[in-house]
Amino acid sequence: MLLSLRQRTLSACESRSWGRVLATLVAITALASTGFAYARSKTLSVVMHSDLRVIDPIYTTAYITRDHGYMVYDTLLATDSHLKVRPQMADWTVSDDKLTYTFTLRDGLKWHDGQPVTAEDCVASLRRWGARDGMGQKLMDFTESLLATDARTITLKLREPYAFVLDSIGKPSSLVPFMMPKRLAETSPDKPIAEQIGSGPFKFVKAEFQPGVRAVYERNADYVPRNETPDWTAGGKVVKIDRVEWITMPDPQTALNALTAGDIDFVERPPWDMLPILANDPRLVVHTLDGVGFQTIGRMNFLFPPFDNVRVRRAALLAMRQKDVLDALVGNPEYYKLCGAVFGCDTPLATDVGSETLMKGNGMAQAKKLLAESGYDGTPVVIMAPGDVVAVKARSRSSPRSCCARPASRWTCRRPTGRRS
Repeated sequence: MLLSLRQRTLSACESRSWGRVLATLVAITALASTGFAYARSKTLSVVMHSDLRVIDPIYTTAYITRDHGYMVYDTLLATDSHLKVRPQMADWTVSDDKLTYTFTLRDGLKWHDGQPVTAEDCVASLRRWGARDGMGQKLMDFTESLLATDARTITLKLREPYAFVLDSIGKPSSLVPFMMPKRLAETSPDKPIAEQIGSGPFKFVKAEFQPGVRAVYERNADYVPRNETPDWTAGGKVVKIDRVEWITMPDPQTALNALTAGDIDFVERPPWDMLPILANDPRLVVHTLDGVGFQTIGRMNFLFPPFDNVRVRRAALLAMRQKDVLDALVGNPEYYKLCGAVFGCDTPLATDVGSETLMKGNGMAQAKKLLAESGYDGTPVVIMAPGDVVAVKARSRSSPRSCCARPASRWTCRRPTGRRS
């Protein structure tokens, strides 16, 4: 988020692959020390982790589209850094029997076209989100009714108590339940919306949007932030700049050259192998912004051979050691943490049950046995490597180095560049 910050070092490089890779920020020190008045008079130029092409945040789970969503839209509830759900657009009460949740919209909410935000808008938005998102679908399974009982009140009634109502509506990542006008929210969940009209802190400048080149946002002068201190997606989103430009630069070296030349203000996700060099440049700031980091999951396509065979899938997992993947992906242990918890370490759901071979790397003998039993015939395993997202590209290269290239394995891997649509 490009919000609520008193300096112009604003974003993070983040990834956590089969463990944890810490979020890192690179920006120009001179800009970081500028005052509020100077920042407000300037455009902030940003190189994000990917180019923006799909701009409906309910239509895709892509993180770049999620980030776009936070610029333009707002949410009823939010999550703070302690993983606690807090009010954003609305406060709430819960009935004693835990079956009725009543949400009340706060004052001052307006869409970018000047119309007031109503409960009917929010009900339609929740229904569209609930048709696509996994947590939303589960919430709707428990929902008896979801109604706008007046212009500012949303009433959700459950068939039976469900513990994750607030966590679902306040979830911070894809698919985020962003609120939008009813006329847009009534668009089929399987079709992208026609306009970008939200109630968030920035307005999307459609006339200047060039997919794969740049996206432009202007400060929403009518936005009324909450009074609380900003904390993750919770608290007041206080905008301190007039204009933000997301500039697409797929080549990380080009982006860093532009940063050091002063042509852009920061890079969201610089390559880890270049961080030591950047840290030694007195004009730059390299900063860990998010200590929790980000988790990467490898998922095999089990619809086609060889991974339609469960023995092959198990062999692949048993052949991997997390440290090998992270060493290949990141290299410097300063930027990652070994973690055997599938739901992430240092979280309420953290558990390392079942992760022994992944953490210790002692599953190769069992992997060879399963692979022999599977009847695997040496069919090449194709790992697609998109060229426009540095972190994802690196992941596709790191897994074969951990699994396929190990001497005891019979895997054959090829790694074509490009993107499968």
